[in-house]
Amino acid sequence: MYRVCFVCTGNICRSPMAESVFRSLVADAGLADLVEVDSAGTGGWHEGGDADPRTVAVLKAAGYEQAHRARQFRSSWFAGLDLVIALDAGHLRDLRALAPTPEDAAKVRLLRSYDPAATASRSDVPDPYYGPFGGFEECLELVEAAGPGLLDAVREAVKEHTP
Repeated sequence: MYRVCFVCTGNICRSPMAESVFRSLVADAGLADLVEVDSAGTGGWHEGGDADPRTVAVLKAAGYEQAHRARQFRSSWFAGLDLVIALDAGHLRDLRALAPTPEDAAKVRLLRSYDPAATASRSDVPDPYYGPFGGFEECLELVEAAGPGLLDAVREAVKEHTP
């Protein structure tokens, strides 16, 4: 099983959105039995809580299923993960610092690095939490734009891991 974990700050907006979108892409690609997808936050403020209602509304309107309980990312999880996807540069930095080994730090990638339209100045998925509803819709657009590239990378990695 190839394991991917999406990470944002509180695990109630961006990372559960990315988790839902990518889980759908994995299922549509016929890889659901080979790829496990989940999410977490760098902090534990919302641990055990649901996704933000605005996240849920945007996902539902776009046809994505969502069932989520927030949790905090733990350093010990690196051993069981193949890929850790950070939603912004701050998460990337924090996760790499949390990694127990250089090999674990190398598992951390920025989501928008899989979007060919992303630029160095627009490499983050902005945090919509304190803004208007439109920020959640923008978040979904950015997550969806990176999805195909990430799926291609995961598909290739699964081929390498599958005998």
